[in-house]
Amino acid sequence: MTGHEKQPHLVVVRGEPTAEELAALTAVLSAHAAAARAAAEAPAPTAPASGWRDRSRTLRPRLHPGPGTWRRSLR
Repeated sequence: MTGHEKQPHLVVVRGEPTAEELAALTAVLSAHAAAARAAAEAPAPTAPASGWRDRSRTLRPRLHPGPGTWRRSLR
């Protein structure tokens, strides 16, 4: 063997698997490697915004016409 030949990625040590079994194993290993690669490339999750920094709590709710609306306008 010269240095330019590729080594096999999978080697059957024992038994005689069929072509379908080897294809299934290759598909599972490829999917696992793709999922690991995607997880490594995904951005790190950011921490949720603090409730103390949420300014939406300071806004009053919408006012709808009707009895008692003037009372709700002061909230």
